[in-house]
Amino acid sequence: MAIRFKPLLGLALAAGVLSSAAAAQDMAFFRIGTGGTAGTYYPIGGLIANAISNPPGSRACEDGGSCGVPGLIATAVASNGSVGNINAINSGAMESGFSQADVATWAQTGTGLWEGQPAVENLRMIANLYPESIHLVARADAGIEGIADLAGKRVSLDEPGSGTLVDARIILGAYGLSESDVDAEYLKPDQAADRMRDGAMDAFFFVGGFPAGAIAELASQHDVTLIPIDGEGAEAIRAEYGFFSANTVPAGTYEGQDTDVTTLSVGAQWVTNANQPEELIYNITKAMWNDNTRRMFDAGHAKGKEIVLENAVNGVGIPFHPGAERFYREAGVLQ
Repeated sequence: MAIRFKPLLGLALAAGVLSSAAAAQDMAFFRIGTGGTAGTYYPIGGLIANAISNPPGSRACEDGGSCGVPGLIATAVASNGSVGNINAINSGAMESGFSQADVATWAQTGTGLWEGQPAVENLRMIANLYPESIHLVARADAGIEGIADLAGKRVSLDEPGSGTLVDARIILGAYGLSESDVDAEYLKPDQAADRMRDGAMDAFFFVGGFPAGAIAELASQHDVTLIPIDGEGAEAIRAEYGFFSANTVPAGTYEGQDTDVTTLSVGAQWVTNANQPEELIYNITKAMWNDNTRRMFDAGHAKGKEIVLENAVNGVGIPFHPGAERFYREAGVLQ
């Protein structure tokens, strides 16, 4: 009897191996480079990863299961931000990532920040997501009321490789300052907030959707203030760099913030490599804009409500990936 069953057992094991191999072949992994865990990129990346994922064996969308791309497993990966994400996409270390609109444009065209470096010509757009507000957070007792007051102060400009550092330099320059005029440090926003709690930091820059977790937590524990970025300096920045827009952080966004604060913003954008398969990016883009994803965005983060199909093609300075372009043309938002 044992001998008779051995071939059957072998067939069963072989079938299991073949089944596992087939399942493995059906799976695809797709990483989304985000930013630091205290910023807005990371939680938004998690929402998008959940929305577009549909691992083998998942319940069907029509049965209340995942409405993502069949066989796709997407993950949000913490990173150094825009510049780091673009470099990772260019090298093949990441399939996609988030970037500020300014950094993406400079990288793809080899201008601005990328001048003197090889242009990332294969960088392609999946979607414009939401406006990122430039936050300048200061200790309430630091004597800082405007950009000019940063002279001689301990200021974090964010870490090397981040889009925030690029924008902080532009802002300082527009108001007649440079890095050498401040006691500059280069820290992630959560690290800068920790230093501020200890009295070792006067101000720090952060670019991201509000409310930002690190700033909200800091404001709930210490007296801080948002410094406006307005007037002639802001006008000059908008005139020179078309990807900056006027923006307002509404009163009450952070504890102790009693008035609206005028600032600037840039678009947060999801980018990838032109080498990614057209059908994959088409299906990812389609999954991102289905009704199920809409509900996830609305419920998952305060910035989620601003991620809408109508804005997905706005403020874009680089070519769309062919898969994304095909979807937007079918949806009627791109002519």
